[in-house]
Amino acid sequence: MEFTQVIEGRYSCKNFSARQLAPAQLDAILAAGRVAPTAKNLQEQRIYVIQSARGLAKIDAATPCRYGAPTCLVVAFDRSNVFTYPGGKRDSGVEDASIVATHLMLAAANAGVDSCWLNFFDPDKLAQALGLPENEEILMILDLGFAAEGVTPLPNHSARKPLTETVRYL
Repeated sequence: MEFTQVIEGRYSCKNFSARQLAPAQLDAILAAGRVAPTAKNLQEQRIYVIQSARGLAKIDAATPCRYGAPTCLVVAFDRSNVFTYPGGKRDSGVEDASIVATHLMLAAANAGVDSCWLNFFDPDKLAQALGLPENEEILMILDLGFAAEGVTPLPNHSARKPLTETVRYL
């Protein structure tokens, strides 16, 4: 698919069918996350694939926003392996995991897989429920699957502010 079609057509799916991803589709999506750039190439991302009934129940206990997705990717990062920027106020963890998650989301759209980026949950409680190491911090959950019949983007999906409202040349 042409890249502009991927980024313009992708939307947050709010109702998934039970149809599972093909292993090759999931592999392609995960591979896209693997090649995402990270500060100093530290590759501190950790991606947890949740497909079991037990795992999905833990996601459901953490958020009402799984929307029936048969696969969820929990994107986290290793806090002990991040680059600290000059001034010491910020590090690369959140931004690197965000870049990885964006690669995953766009690769899903390119593979014909619907997705939804989720942040409506307590990351510490979910990390504990999933048994993640203490040095890892969850950034987000990515629902993956195929839209249920009749599901379309929200009516405001294509509404965008003009560049003059969001971009400034200095």
